[in-house]
Amino acid sequence: MKKIKVMLVFGTRPEAIKMAPLALELNNDGHFDVKICVTAQHRQMLDQVLSIFNIKPDFDLDIMKPSQSLSHITSSVLHGLDKILSEERPDLVLVHGDTTTTFAAALSAFYAKIPVGHVEAGLRTYNIYSPFPEEVNRRLTSHISTLHFAPTQRNKENLLRENITDNVFVCGNTVIDAIKLTVKKDYKFKSSSLQSLHDCKNRIVLVTAHRRENLGLPLENICAAVKRLAEDFPDVKIVYPVHLNPSVQKTVYSMLSNIQNVILCEPLCVEDMHNLIAHSYIVLTDSGGLQEEAPALGKPVIVMRNETERPEAIDADTVRIAGIEKDNIYSLSAELLTSTSAYKKMSHAVNPYGDGRASKRIAEAILYYFGMGEKPEEFVYNS
Repeated sequence: MKKIKVMLVFGTRPEAIKMAPLALELNNDGHFDVKICVTAQHRQMLDQVLSIFNIKPDFDLDIMKPSQSLSHITSSVLHGLDKILSEERPDLVLVHGDTTTTFAAALSAFYAKIPVGHVEAGLRTYNIYSPFPEEVNRRLTSHISTLHFAPTQRNKENLLRENITDNVFVCGNTVIDAIKLTVKKDYKFKSSSLQSLHDCKNRIVLVTAHRRENLGLPLENICAAVKRLAEDFPDVKIVYPVHLNPSVQKTVYSMLSNIQNVILCEPLCVEDMHNLIAHSYIVLTDSGGLQEEAPALGKPVIVMRNETERPEAIDADTVRIAGIEKDNIYSLSAELLTSTSAYKKMSHAVNPYGDGRASKRIAEAILYYFGMGEKPEEFVYNS
């Protein structure tokens, strides 16, 4: 039996977290010949994930440069993949989500006339500059792709409205698959910065903020809100893993250093991060992935952005949008820290994004496309 040659291409930490369980699923299925190509759009943070999931890339473009531009990432991925795809000729290229690696890899596969499978397809804000450049990356990738693996029914409906109707599969989000592999009872943190949390009785507030559109004044507003929370709630421990972007580091460390109940630390490995979410009381973030991960673990999320491409958890009332004004961020967070009823209303574990079987459904959908299996049943979220 001829195996289906599938090449997974990814380059950032969030992509790697969500592609890792899919890579493991495909590798364990005898129908597939799996190749892994990383672009290393994020070098250090990507390598952390590869190590934890024991994934060894077959190809590494190693494109990351200091202060790299979007143009550099795009052109480097296109140039690096051109020869690899020409020589390997996979039957299918799988990309994930909305990074510049995602779009450039999909475009490279299109140039090579190789079908593209888009994992986490159909997310939309309908604002091309928020998140930037991710919203346009995901839209363009959708129109290049042949197979569309939508996490939710709403994502599928977004695609249908854009007249993308063929080979759309609702599979759930692979991040829920990843959480099932990483969150463990009695977990011990690996990061030295988190050792004090093992016996910590304080409530933990997890903060992440790094998006391009939040650089400058919005990030200053976020930090001002975090500082006020730290001052007004001295019994709370605030943990902020700081992104390696120099612009993020400069703002965060200048505004939040030397505050007794604020821990500023290096970006965390995926196991530390997922288990830190599990130990947290609330999460403040401008990340997309944490809007999926935290609700699955029953943690209320305050989104520090003006819109979200992940409205399912808002409907389930475990996520609320604060925007980027410091007073809004503070007031929504303070309410959760002071009102038991408000907290209980949001702190119910929901899985609008998956049931831990997304990778299996994607594998089944690929087999179905190549005429080697039945069409998988769609993931259905029952609220």
